[in-house]
Amino acid sequence: MGPLNIDLRSWKLFFTLYKLAELGACSRTVKVSTEYLSEKMGTSQQTASRHLIKLEKIGWIKRTITPEGCLTKITDSGKAELKKLYSNLRLIFEATYPPSITLEGILFTGLSEGAYYVTVEGYRKQFMEKLGFDPYPGTLNLKLTTEYDMKTMSELEAYPAIEIKGFKDESRSFGSVKCYPAIINNRVKGAVIYALRSHYNASVLEVIAPIFLRARLKLKDGNKVKVEVLTLP
Repeated sequence: MGPLNIDLRSWKLFFTLYKLAELGACSRTVKVSTEYLSEKMGTSQQTASRHLIKLEKIGWIKRTITPEGCLTKITDSGKAELKKLYSNLRLIFEATYPPSITLEGILFTGLSEGAYYVTVEGYRKQFMEKLGFDPYPGTLNLKLTTEYDMKTMSELEAYPAIEIKGFKDESRSFGSVKCYPAIINNRVKGAVIYALRSHYNASVLEVIAPIFLRARLKLKDGNKVKVEVLTLP
Protein backbone atom coordinates (compact mmCIF):
# COMPACT_ATOMS: atom_id res chain seq x y z
CA MET A 1 0.00 0.00 0.00
CA GLY A 2 1.33 3.46 -0.89
CA PRO A 3 1.06 6.62 1.17
CA LEU A 4 -2.25 8.44 1.51
CA ASN A 5 -2.47 11.83 -0.15
CA ILE A 6 -5.05 13.40 2.14
CA ASP A 7 -5.91 17.01 2.87
CA LEU A 8 -8.76 18.37 4.99
CA ARG A 9 -11.25 18.25 2.12
CA SER A 10 -10.52 14.66 1.19
CA TRP A 11 -10.73 13.61 4.84
CA LYS A 12 -14.38 14.66 4.72
CA LEU A 13 -14.86 12.48 1.64
CA PHE A 14 -13.18 9.58 3.45
CA PHE A 15 -15.67 10.00 6.28
CA THR A 16 -18.59 9.83 3.84
CA LEU A 17 -17.03 6.78 2.17
CA TYR A 18 -16.60 5.18 5.59
CA LYS A 19 -20.27 5.78 6.45
CA LEU A 20 -21.31 4.18 3.16
CA ALA A 21 -19.08 1.19 4.02
CA GLU A 22 -20.81 0.95 7.40
CA LEU A 23 -24.10 0.67 5.53
CA GLY A 24 -22.73 -2.29 3.56
CA ALA A 25 -21.79 -0.51 0.31
CA CYS A 26 -18.43 -2.29 0.10
CA SER A 27 -19.96 -5.68 -0.60
CA ARG A 28 -23.34 -4.83 -2.14
CA THR A 29 -25.40 -2.09 -3.71
CA VAL A 30 -27.32 -0.18 -1.05
CA LYS A 31 -30.30 2.12 -1.35
CA VAL A 32 -29.56 5.24 0.66
CA SER A 33 -31.10 8.70 0.51
CA THR A 34 -29.11 11.85 1.12
CA GLU A 35 -31.46 12.60 4.01
CA TYR A 36 -30.66 9.30 5.72
CA LEU A 37 -26.93 9.57 4.98
CA SER A 38 -26.78 13.11 6.34
CA GLU A 39 -28.33 11.89 9.61
CA LYS A 40 -25.71 9.14 9.84
CA MET A 41 -22.95 11.69 9.18
CA GLY A 42 -24.32 14.39 11.47
CA THR A 43 -24.27 16.97 8.69
CA SER A 44 -26.67 18.72 6.31
CA GLN A 45 -28.43 16.98 3.44
CA GLN A 46 -26.76 19.40 1.01
CA THR A 47 -23.31 18.40 2.31
CA ALA A 48 -24.07 14.70 2.00
CA SER A 49 -25.31 15.23 -1.56
CA ARG A 50 -22.21 17.24 -2.46
CA HIS A 51 -19.90 14.55 -1.07
CA LEU A 52 -21.69 11.82 -3.02
CA ILE A 53 -21.32 13.80 -6.24
CA LYS A 54 -17.57 14.25 -5.59
CA LEU A 55 -17.07 10.59 -4.67
CA GLU A 56 -18.78 9.54 -7.88
CA LYS A 57 -16.73 12.03 -9.90
CA ILE A 58 -13.41 10.66 -8.63
CA GLY A 59 -14.59 7.09 -9.18
CA TRP A 60 -14.81 5.89 -5.58
CA ILE A 61 -18.53 5.09 -5.76
CA LYS A 62 -21.04 4.21 -8.46
CA ARG A 63 -24.60 5.52 -8.22
CA THR A 64 -27.80 4.73 -10.04
CA ILE A 65 -30.80 7.03 -9.60
CA THR A 66 -34.13 5.16 -9.60
CA PRO A 67 -37.72 6.21 -8.77
CA GLU A 68 -37.37 4.26 -5.51
CA GLY A 69 -34.16 6.01 -4.47
CA CYS A 70 -30.41 6.20 -5.08
CA LEU A 71 -28.56 2.90 -5.41
CA THR A 72 -24.93 3.23 -4.32
CA LYS A 73 -21.94 0.89 -4.29
CA ILE A 74 -18.31 1.54 -3.42
CA THR A 75 -16.08 0.78 -6.43
CA ASP A 76 -12.84 -1.18 -6.41
CA SER A 77 -10.97 2.14 -6.37
CA GLY A 78 -12.92 3.30 -3.34
CA LYS A 79 -12.31 0.01 -1.52
CA ALA A 80 -8.59 0.29 -2.32
CA GLU A 81 -8.49 3.73 -0.67
CA LEU A 82 -10.23 2.41 2.45
CA LYS A 83 -7.82 -0.54 2.59
CA LYS A 84 -4.90 1.85 2.25
CA LEU A 85 -6.20 3.91 5.16
CA TYR A 86 -6.68 0.74 7.21
CA SER A 87 -3.17 -0.43 6.39
CA ASN A 88 -1.62 2.90 7.40
CA LEU A 89 -3.55 3.00 10.67
CA ARG A 90 -2.41 -0.54 11.47
CA LEU A 91 1.17 0.51 10.79
CA ILE A 92 0.85 3.41 13.22
CA PHE A 93 -0.66 1.33 16.01
CA GLU A 94 1.40 -1.83 15.56
CA ALA A 95 4.81 -0.46 14.56
CA THR A 96 7.70 -0.69 17.00
CA TYR A 97 8.60 2.92 16.21
CA PRO A 98 6.43 5.95 15.37
CA PRO A 99 6.29 6.73 11.63
CA SER A 100 8.00 10.06 12.26
CA ILE A 101 9.22 12.38 14.99
CA THR A 102 9.62 16.15 14.87
CA LEU A 103 12.58 18.04 16.27
CA GLU A 104 13.03 21.81 16.53
CA GLY A 105 16.34 23.60 16.85
CA ILE A 106 17.98 27.01 16.58
CA LEU A 107 20.09 27.56 13.48
CA PHE A 108 23.74 28.44 14.06
CA THR A 109 26.91 28.64 11.99
CA GLY A 110 28.99 25.52 12.48
CA LEU A 111 32.68 24.79 12.18
CA SER A 112 32.47 24.50 8.38
CA GLU A 113 33.62 20.89 8.55
CA GLY A 114 30.33 19.66 7.10
CA ALA A 115 31.19 21.08 3.69
CA TYR A 116 34.35 19.00 3.67
CA TYR A 117 32.89 15.74 4.90
CA VAL A 118 29.85 15.58 2.61
CA THR A 119 32.09 16.08 -0.42
CA VAL A 120 34.56 13.34 0.50
CA GLU A 121 33.98 10.85 -2.28
CA GLY A 122 33.68 7.83 0.02
CA TYR A 123 30.77 9.52 1.81
CA ARG A 124 29.27 11.33 -1.18
CA LYS A 125 28.94 8.18 -3.25
CA GLN A 126 27.10 6.39 -0.44
CA PHE A 127 24.83 9.40 0.19
CA MET A 128 23.78 9.33 -3.47
CA GLU A 129 23.25 5.55 -3.47
CA LYS A 130 21.46 5.23 -0.14
CA LEU A 131 19.66 8.59 0.24
CA GLY A 132 18.91 9.21 -3.41
CA PHE A 133 20.45 12.67 -3.68
CA ASP A 134 23.80 14.41 -4.07
CA PRO A 135 24.13 16.56 -0.93
CA TYR A 136 24.86 20.25 -1.06
CA PRO A 137 28.41 20.77 0.32
CA GLY A 138 27.56 21.72 3.88
CA THR A 139 25.29 20.87 6.78
CA LEU A 140 22.50 22.82 8.43
CA ASN A 141 23.37 22.93 12.13
CA LEU A 142 20.57 23.16 14.67
CA LYS A 143 20.97 23.53 18.42
CA LEU A 144 18.35 21.63 20.38
CA THR A 145 17.36 23.73 23.38
CA THR A 146 14.36 22.08 25.02
CA GLU A 147 14.26 19.02 27.22
CA TYR A 148 11.64 17.51 24.92
CA ASP A 149 13.85 17.81 21.83
CA MET A 150 16.89 16.47 23.65
CA LYS A 151 14.92 13.44 24.86
CA THR A 152 13.43 12.86 21.42
CA MET A 153 16.89 13.03 19.85
CA SER A 154 18.15 10.39 22.28
CA GLU A 155 15.23 8.15 21.30
CA LEU A 156 16.01 8.66 17.61
CA GLU A 157 19.50 7.25 18.05
CA ALA A 158 17.94 3.88 18.94
CA TYR A 159 15.80 3.72 15.77
CA PRO A 160 16.89 1.83 12.64
CA ALA A 161 18.95 4.07 10.39
CA ILE A 162 20.54 4.11 6.95
CA GLU A 163 24.20 3.38 7.59
CA ILE A 164 26.96 5.08 5.67
CA LYS A 165 29.92 2.79 6.17
CA GLY A 166 33.29 4.01 7.35
CA PHE A 167 36.31 3.75 5.07
CA LYS A 168 39.99 4.62 4.70
CA ASP A 169 41.87 6.60 2.13
CA GLU A 170 45.60 7.17 1.67
CA SER A 171 45.90 9.56 4.61
CA ARG A 172 43.24 8.75 7.20
CA SER A 173 40.19 6.77 8.23
CA PHE A 174 36.61 8.03 8.19
CA GLY A 175 33.99 6.81 10.64
CA SER A 176 30.54 5.44 9.89
CA VAL A 177 27.51 7.73 9.78
CA LYS A 178 23.86 7.04 10.60
CA CYS A 179 21.26 8.78 8.41
CA TYR A 180 17.54 9.35 8.84
CA PRO A 181 15.35 10.65 5.97
CA ALA A 182 13.80 13.98 6.94
CA ILE A 183 11.63 16.88 5.80
CA ILE A 184 12.86 20.35 6.72
CA ASN A 185 10.27 23.03 7.59
CA ASN A 186 7.62 20.86 5.92
CA ARG A 187 9.06 21.82 2.51
CA VAL A 188 12.40 20.25 1.59
CA LYS A 189 13.41 16.60 1.67
CA GLY A 190 16.81 15.83 3.13
CA ALA A 191 18.35 13.75 5.89
CA VAL A 192 19.55 14.02 9.46
CA ILE A 193 23.07 12.68 9.84
CA TYR A 194 24.48 11.36 13.07
CA ALA A 195 28.23 10.82 12.90
CA LEU A 196 29.54 8.22 15.27
CA ARG A 197 32.69 10.35 15.59
CA SER A 198 31.02 13.75 15.66
CA HIS A 199 32.71 16.95 16.85
CA TYR A 200 29.29 18.06 18.17
CA ASN A 201 27.51 16.74 21.24
CA ALA A 202 24.03 15.19 21.27
CA SER A 203 22.35 18.61 21.48
CA VAL A 204 23.20 19.43 17.84
CA LEU A 205 21.24 18.19 14.84
CA GLU A 206 23.07 18.09 11.51
CA VAL A 207 20.97 18.14 8.36
CA ILE A 208 21.91 17.64 4.72
CA ALA A 209 19.85 18.19 1.57
CA PRO A 210 20.36 18.33 -2.20
CA ILE A 211 20.05 22.14 -2.10
CA PHE A 212 21.40 25.07 -0.07
CA LEU A 213 18.79 25.10 2.67
CA ARG A 214 19.60 28.55 4.03
CA ALA A 215 18.86 30.15 0.66
CA ARG A 216 15.84 28.01 -0.28
CA LEU A 217 14.13 28.44 3.10
CA LYS A 218 15.42 31.99 3.68
CA LEU A 219 17.06 31.08 6.97
CA LYS A 220 19.59 32.90 9.09
CA ASP A 221 21.29 32.24 12.41
CA GLY A 222 18.84 32.33 15.30
CA ASN A 223 15.87 31.06 13.28
CA LYS A 224 13.90 28.11 14.59
CA VAL A 225 13.79 25.19 12.17
CA LYS A 226 11.50 22.16 12.34
CA VAL A 227 12.75 18.81 11.09
CA GLU A 228 10.37 15.88 10.64
CA VAL A 229 12.47 12.73 10.84
CA LEU A 230 10.99 9.74 9.03
CA THR A 231 11.66 6.38 10.63
CA LEU A 232 12.45 3.35 8.52
CA PRO A 233 9.79 0.66 8.00
